[in-house]
Amino acid sequence: MGATAALDRWQFAVTIVYHFLFVPVTIGLAWFVAGMQTAWHRTGKEHYLRMTRFFGKLFLINFALGVVTGIVQEFQFGMNWSVYSRFVGSVFGAPLAIEGVVAFFLESTFLGLWLFGWDRLRPRVHLAMIWMVVAGTTSSAYFILAANSWMQHPVGHVLKDGRAEMDSLGDVLLQPLQLTHFFHTIAASLVTTGLLVTAVSAYWLRKGENVELFRSAVRGALWVTVAAAVVVIGVGHYQAQIIARVQPMKMAAAEALYETRSPAPLSLLAIGPWEKHPERTDVDIVLPHGLSVLATNSWNGEIRGIDDVQREYERRYGPGGYTPIVGSVYWSWRVMVTIGFLALLYGLAWLWLGRRRGRGLDRSRWFAWSAYLFLLLPFLANTAGWLFTEMGRQPWIVQGLLRTHDGISPLVGAGSVIATLSGFAVVYSVLAVIEGWLMLRAVRTGPERPAPEITREDALPPMLY
Repeated sequence: MGATAALDRWQFAVTIVYHFLFVPVTIGLAWFVAGMQTAWHRTGKEHYLRMTRFFGKLFLINFALGVVTGIVQEFQFGMNWSVYSRFVGSVFGAPLAIEGVVAFFLESTFLGLWLFGWDRLRPRVHLAMIWMVVAGTTSSAYFILAANSWMQHPVGHVLKDGRAEMDSLGDVLLQPLQLTHFFHTIAASLVTTGLLVTAVSAYWLRKGENVELFRSAVRGALWVTVAAAVVVIGVGHYQAQIIARVQPMKMAAAEALYETRSPAPLSLLAIGPWEKHPERTDVDIVLPHGLSVLATNSWNGEIRGIDDVQREYERRYGPGGYTPIVGSVYWSWRVMVTIGFLALLYGLAWLWLGRRRGRGLDRSRWFAWSAYLFLLLPFLANTAGWLFTEMGRQPWIVQGLLRTHDGISPLVGAGSVIATLSGFAVVYSVLAVIEGWLMLRAVRTGPERPAPEITREDALPPMLY
């Protein structure tokens, strides 16, 4: 791969990984805030209202930063990846256009109505606004993931005049890989939000302030974490089965499996030569039959190895290397899976300990520090998941149709990419500082003070941040 193609990939990786730090928080907080406002609307309990407004601040901060960092992605398609854009434009453009015109603009509209409508809209109408924001945020994720899933497993298209042209929008939007990607991402977003709310609540419980509010918040957050982690693990199981069928090289690399095996063991720890494309493992501690059960639901199911898939791809697509960087795929897969199970165990453990203590987790030093530590893990897992998804597909930018180095813009040189990448690094560093400052300031400021006799029917003061 040429220097320009490598730089193009680095630029896109840096911008998308940074952008995806905000996406799960925005999706998950939208659901959490809507749930809290619904609870207030149904019960009239004031602490639900204060939670809605407090965590609504965090949602708005992340939404704004997510929009700013997300705009760059679509510009890069036309600037650095013009050959790719021309090749997939007929297919890839449809879900992105739907996302931009329908999901994003509706999401922004209803968010504005929710933000400024506290004292202007009827309570039920105002509640409907936040649920429309949830619908917009979630559907936005759906259409973007549909475009990405098509790159992983291109369906519903025909090749015409050197381009992929859509012949079935339903196939593109509803293929099984897309459905598992979507539910996996939404559940991971809820895990991220559950642990974020847990950490924020632990901070205030440790201080001994707003105890009733944050007791309720932490109970809800831990239950969200547990339920979402179960979905992440369950959907991930089905996702692995689909990947084994439609992207056999990715699954083989994820397990450092070089020879086709039946039954296939699950690798627990593999160590190989320190190379980009090692041809063997020196140490491989395995669980017999484990991969067969995971990927095929069969005790003796066959899993194709790297060498076998490489030979098939050479026959089908011509000479070349079709193996991704095995170490990156292998370890990103394990980081993602391990953190998913840790989140489940963490939520269950503190729900049990909190119930045994009677007064919950008030002023618990161990709970506070564990919450701060676990707050970092879902962001690491989300990043690892994206690295696994994208790096495991290499050398393809569209699986089986277009190689990555063939998709770059021929007239954009390495110097231009270096200049823009440097600029993005500076801008994103500034945005990271702004994000951190705004979030910490909002958390330390805490929820608004209780207002006298607030009910569902009362007119509320404007929600100004």
